[in-house]
Amino acid sequence: MTQAKAGDTLHIHYTGTLDDGTVFDSSQGRDPLQFELGSGQIIPGLDAGVTGMEVGEKRSVQIEPAQAYGEHDASRVQAVERAAFPDDIPTDPGTQLQVQTAQGQVMPVTVVAANDEHVMLDTNHPLAGKTLTFDVELVEIA
Repeated sequence: MTQAKAGDTLHIHYTGTLDDGTVFDSSQGRDPLQFELGSGQIIPGLDAGVTGMEVGEKRSVQIEPAQAYGEHDASRVQAVERAAFPDDIPTDPGTQLQVQTAQGQVMPVTVVAANDEHVMLDTNHPLAGKTLTFDVELVEIA
C-alpha cells in the first residue's frame, strides 16, 4: 500500500483531545479534513504524526506544545483600559473575543481577568502550552 508522504493530499478523520480527555476539535459528522502533507497547513506535530500512514490506518498522535501552538507566553497577556470596552461587550474571565490590531488584523483573545479599571486579555492561542492528542484515521491519499 501507499504511504503518506510530503506533497500528498490527505483526507483524515480526527478527534483532538487534551490531557484531561476534553475534546477540543473533531471531524465527526463532517467531511474529512483535507490538507497537503508537509505544506504547513496543519500544526507540525500532526503533520509529522500522519507521515507514513496508509489508507484505512488509525493512529493516536500525542503532540507537545512546541510542535502544536507553542508554549504559553506570559508577555502576550496585556492589560487594556476598561473604558476601551463598550458596555455591551462581556468581560467575564474565559470569554473569547476578537480585537482589531492597529494594522487592521483581527485577532482572537481570551479575557483572563477584569476589574473596574482594566481587562486582562490573553493573545496566546487558546491551546498554547497544552499537550494535544489526535486520534486519526487516514481516509484517502489523493
